[in-house]
Amino acid sequence: MKTAQEYLDGQVLLIDKPLNWTSFQVVNKLRWHIRQSFNLKKIKVGHAGTLDPLATGLLIICTGKMTKQIDSFQGQIKTYTGTFVLGSTTPSYDLETEIDKTFPTAHITTELIHQTTKKFIGEIDQFPPVFSALKKEGKRLYEFARAGESVNINSRKVTVNEFQITKIEGLTVDFSVTCSKGTYIRSLAYDFGKALDSGAHLSALRRTKIGTFQVDKAISIDEFISELGEL
Repeated sequence: MKTAQEYLDGQVLLIDKPLNWTSFQVVNKLRWHIRQSFNLKKIKVGHAGTLDPLATGLLIICTGKMTKQIDSFQGQIKTYTGTFVLGSTTPSYDLETEIDKTFPTAHITTELIHQTTKKFIGEIDQFPPVFSALKKEGKRLYEFARAGESVNINSRKVTVNEFQITKIEGLTVDFSVTCSKGTYIRSLAYDFGKALDSGAHLSALRRTKIGTFQVDKAISIDEFISELGEL
């Protein structure tokens, strides 16, 4: 078991984020339990790269002086696995919102799906989803989206190092992607659907790797709390 001083001096915690939690909620939960365990008035705790509530997987949490290293962790290459559903889109590009449009899929073949991944390898221009936490004019984009207000979003250059299709079952496509900081996999799903002359949305997402850190070395929130001796 680590000491209060070790957490203050700085720790890098690998957490497997559960479904439906925000990254912020994970940080708050861990900070509260560390403070309670060691009777600390305050301790810095932060995460190195947001995961959407509907995504699971690797979240790097830094404590104490290691919070100064967050930017270096955030800049590292990330790997995700997940699932696209072809033939329909949602406003949020994932399952946070209901399907709003459907598209033809009869023309989509296995070969076309595999060929289309090649269009997304390398540096690409990507528009972030309007349902995202990016800020414009001091407001988060999702605030505009939820209020039904339109907003102009600029595209950003991101890099996709690898994009592989791992399974195709009907309109459900499993994939693995390795990409740069700032890449939205929800936008990749949406753009992939458009590139197929159809539509697509993200139905599952898991982050498996950040730089050399892997999710199979991560622990659950409950395991972390248990290690603090609190459960």
